[in-house]
Amino acid sequence: MEYYKLALQKVRIEDVTIGLRQFGEGDNMVFIHGFPTHGYTWRKLLPRLSKQFKCCILDLPGLGDSEWTNKTNFSSRYQAAYIVKLLKELGISEYSIIAHNSGATTARYIALTQQEKVKNLIILNTEIPNHRPPWIPFYQKIGLLPTATTVIRFLLKQKWFIKSSMGFKELYSDKSMLDNESNISPYLHPVVNSQHKAIGAFKYLKGIDWELVDEFKFLHAEIKARTLFLWGENDKTFPVELGKKMTNQFNSETKFIAIKNASLLPHEEKPNEVVSAILNFVKKEYAT
Repeated sequence: MEYYKLALQKVRIEDVTIGLRQFGEGDNMVFIHGFPTHGYTWRKLLPRLSKQFKCCILDLPGLGDSEWTNKTNFSSRYQAAYIVKLLKELGISEYSIIAHNSGATTARYIALTQQEKVKNLIILNTEIPNHRPPWIPFYQKIGLLPTATTVIRFLLKQKWFIKSSMGFKELYSDKSMLDNESNISPYLHPVVNSQHKAIGAFKYLKGIDWELVDEFKFLHAEIKARTLFLWGENDKTFPVELGKKMTNQFNSETKFIAIKNASLLPHEEKPNEVVSAILNFVKKEYAT
């Protein structure tokens, strides 16, 4: 299955257009990407998961095949509101969510506000209360300054920058994956080739709500959905030890699995392990 052969829908929700691809049959599973990726990041999971789930893959405002306006609010809470309205328009009333980093911040807020609709919450390497990852707050501050996107677009054409800690070094444990065009080009090329796309990406990034992230220290206890954490154990952006401690903030059923030899994108590095963990977790729900 080739990801870009999936039919693309563009669904207008208020002042944004969300890129949407749907694939498979079964119970609904909503895929929410983080930064700096988009729906393409789930490509390795879809062949197996689509056999048991109707997969609803989103591109959020600012990234991928989405569109936005000057009125668009990119904050995590508003991203959640856009998704909830999209799912309502699609007639999806009960679903599981799989979400990665900043997308999982949005997903957690959905799980809080849509308690009876979210059955399972599957979280990969995400923001942690009172933790600030390297470089992200810095890029939030400078990304939309005059000429900043022009400079960053230039840097993203340089292999040394891509492989640096300021660039994409920490995406993968296996650094050779950075040399494979199919891995990072779909994330780089839109930003490099379009000033508008670059601005959208940094608007998305600036919308990550650290106040909400810190509030999760207390709000996690209110989430009712069964929650599975899948974490690349070599992640330097969101350290695995802090991820494990975060599970203690939940009152619902939770499980934490560290994915060996994986970093920030375990679903891209170790897709078979990630899919197996997801299916085992979800099957347990139906067995009880």
